[in-house]
Amino acid sequence: MHHGYDAFHPLDPADAPAPRYGCAALSDLLPTLAAGLGVPGYRATLPLEPADRVCVFLVDGLGWELIRGHPDWAPFLNSLTAAGQPITAGFPSTTATSLASVGTGLPPGQHGLAGYTVAIPGSGRLMNQLRWQPPVDPHGWQPYPTVFEQAHLAGVATAQVSSPLFATTPLTQVALSGGTFLGRTTGEERMDRAAAWLAEHDRALVYTYLSELDAAGHRFGVDSDEWRLTLSTVDRLARRLAEQLPPRSALYVTADHGMIDVTPENRIDFDEDWELSAGVALLGGEGRARHVYAHPGAAGDVHAVWSEVLGEQMWVATRDQAIAAGWFGPDVDERVYHRIGDVVAAARDDIAIIASRNEPGESQMIGLHGSMTPVEQLVPLLEVRG
Repeated sequence: MHHGYDAFHPLDPADAPAPRYGCAALSDLLPTLAAGLGVPGYRATLPLEPADRVCVFLVDGLGWELIRGHPDWAPFLNSLTAAGQPITAGFPSTTATSLASVGTGLPPGQHGLAGYTVAIPGSGRLMNQLRWQPPVDPHGWQPYPTVFEQAHLAGVATAQVSSPLFATTPLTQVALSGGTFLGRTTGEERMDRAAAWLAEHDRALVYTYLSELDAAGHRFGVDSDEWRLTLSTVDRLARRLAEQLPPRSALYVTADHGMIDVTPENRIDFDEDWELSAGVALLGGEGRARHVYAHPGAAGDVHAVWSEVLGEQMWVATRDQAIAAGWFGPDVDERVYHRIGDVVAAARDDIAIIASRNEPGESQMIGLHGSMTPVEQLVPLLEVRG
């Protein structure tokens, strides 16, 4: 495979740019805001001035570098980046993982939604944590209370303004519940209702969400007119919300991950690759952040082959190496340990490991995310004061 004097230098998992849990990560946002609102049990780890009324607007797929790269399409958001900062999403940089990190204020190693799909330990099956299939007991899977629940108990008027479709989903239950769920269909309705909620209450915490940018990126890529037009819509919505902020309030615009386009020639098809699939019982995660579950006794061989084939383009780690490198946070709960792959592979270069037969929909997506590169991992933390 490597001939002559071409030196083989695999990437060291310890050198991967691990998320900045505990000081500048998505899981630090709500605990910091809750501490500022006087909710017991939380402390501020981000340098944010407290406000009596706080709104978090999370735009799915709105990476920091994507904002900075499109000043003409997102003039309002760009105007906020001068005073704002990027924070890290978490690993993997994917929606289910990030929403759980936001809502619980915990890193993935504790809340346990450690990937797009992960193994249900002892079952020989994968679980899709966005769609919650198969339907595992939600509170057994993620037992911690949300920051929203704790804020509500502390007397803060707490609400989520999102699609009516998400009102009762298991992901909402374990990550984003507590207080009042306000179903609103359009972006404009969500912005207006979030602003009104702040104005109606003396101490308030409201979360609102938009999915269209992520959908456009997956379908058309982030280098497409469709994506850029959606970004301009997001920019207008953020401005609409900001202009309605009542006194003594703060708005924070953030995201769950960024996105990168990966060309067809830079995709390796696991389902057609006898070398990568040898000894593998289940392939979890997604194209740029793979959890690889080996047949009993095969983990060492699987790690050796994945390192040999991919180790110069991806950080290829054993489960224990990934945990030791802090990819999933400072601690990994016992119930979460075996949800993590025997091998974890995170893309550094513009490549993806697709699975054309087992993941036909995901394999067609142009824009991808999941790994720790800046374009995927860095998300905005933009502030507007009312």
